[in-house]
Amino acid sequence: MNSEQPFEPLGMPPRPEPPGRPVAAPAPPEAPAPPPREPFWGYSDVLVFVGLLLAAAVVSLGGAAAIFSFLPARDQSQVAEALIAQSLIYVLAYGALAVLFHIHYDRPFWSSMGWKSLKIPAPVIVLAGAGTAIAVAYIGVLIRTPTTSNRITEMLENPRTLIWVALFGLTLAPVAEELGFRGLLQPLLVRSFGPAPGILGAAIPFGLLHFSEYGNSWRHALLISMAGAAFGWMRYRTGSTKASALMHASYNALEFVAFISQQKEFHHP
Repeated sequence: MNSEQPFEPLGMPPRPEPPGRPVAAPAPPEAPAPPPREPFWGYSDVLVFVGLLLAAAVVSLGGAAAIFSFLPARDQSQVAEALIAQSLIYVLAYGALAVLFHIHYDRPFWSSMGWKSLKIPAPVIVLAGAGTAIAVAYIGVLIRTPTTSNRITEMLENPRTLIWVALFGLTLAPVAEELGFRGLLQPLLVRSFGPAPGILGAAIPFGLLHFSEYGNSWRHALLISMAGAAFGWMRYRTGSTKASALMHASYNALEFVAFISQQKEFHHP
């Protein structure tokens, strides 16, 4: 027997260890951080963007009018003036919104607005836009939508300005409108009220935006709201504003083709 170890009778419990430093209880697991709220902006930011649009409109329209007032043949330059002013409005307003996202939220602009890769093939989106244009045109016949003369149709009736208006309507216009209605407004409404009310809630002001352009025709505003709801569905279905912009551009393209096919001056004798 080892003389250095004390004798302990068999069957006796082991002696307790001498008191020492207390062992700290394990820390409870940290609760997972709540997922970030999407979208991260609020309705106040939408109001700020509306104010940015108004301020950009004052600057752009005034600046374009001042510049083109010094040019000859002002009647022929009105289309260029309108398109340049509208482009400047978009650039200034969305540029200011991008700065707001960066400074106030430390978030990027394009990905935050849903400008992401397409989840479905681009030809399918193009066909969806064309199909929407055909369906909206058919509904327009059913509700007896009147033929109105407006600023856009007057620009399209001139073969010299048609190409510039068409390029604008196929590129910058659908991108800018989709960023505003389906990129900024719709996700906020969907978060607050659900998918269907959110899509319709963004489509209605989209239609009203074009109300005065079509001679204050409520039928035209209704049809454009229907198209906006289709674009909104594409945005919600794919999560991509790029997809809804492509669908919007396809819709506009078929509208241009239909309009031109009805104009006699574009037909060869």
